[in-house]
Amino acid sequence: MNLIDQKFADLKKTGQTALIPFLTVGDPDLDTTVELIVQVEAAGADILELGVPYSDPLADGPVIQRASERALASSVTIGTCLDVAQKARARGVRMPFVLFTYFNPVLQVGLETFFKKLGENGISGIIIPDLPIEESSEVAKLAQKAGIHLVPLVAPTSNERISRILANARGFIYCVSSLGVTGERSSFHEGVEQFIEQVKSQSSLPVAIGFGISSREQVERFSAICDGVVVGSAIVRKIEETIPLLQDSEQREQGLLQIREFVAQLKD
Repeated sequence: MNLIDQKFADLKKTGQTALIPFLTVGDPDLDTTVELIVQVEAAGADILELGVPYSDPLADGPVIQRASERALASSVTIGTCLDVAQKARARGVRMPFVLFTYFNPVLQVGLETFFKKLGENGISGIIIPDLPIEESSEVAKLAQKAGIHLVPLVAPTSNERISRILANARGFIYCVSSLGVTGERSSFHEGVEQFIEQVKSQSSLPVAIGFGISSREQVERFSAICDGVVVGSAIVRKIEETIPLLQDSEQREQGLLQIREFVAQLKD
């Protein structure tokens, strides 16, 4: 069984909602990313999105854009991202990994080679935000063959496309809480609850929500109606603020602890 399916099944038995953090791989460096993955799981994360840094991240706001710039300055690629996943597994990390990447880096690797590498490096799912459903058939077939879940993004503006997007979805449905790019928000798209209910009425898969969720209060709000909550920019910002500690050998453990505590308070 795919680890994503197993995780949601286990959480359903206890009535819990999945906490799904997002990290930009290579921010501030690859070794620190491995350490952060270990700390994030220890803090209570259930599933982890591993963001592949990209030079033109259309769906990402300024916080994640800056993280991508820092990672790209160290020449981080999809290959090095997969190496990080493997190293985290070697450290004993068990939670499912979902790779978040734009389509061009996938094409550069080659579709068949790419999905083979995902399976070899412990990746359970993939999100490709700039791959529309109308152009995803080949990717979907290869993902299914490899046992990797192609997780769809569904926005409040998807309207009549929702049924098509959900028809061949795997793993879980990623509902976008707000229009525009990622980033911390104090308010969300009007009618977001009705939107979530609409999606849930058309699929038996777990439903997660992301884009803008940044506080314990917001996690609690959406935990009442969703199976998973994604927190990205708030965690990436915390990492950005903590970089001076993370890059100081004498204060590194303190920096890692601060990030662990930040994630833990989202879960508790």
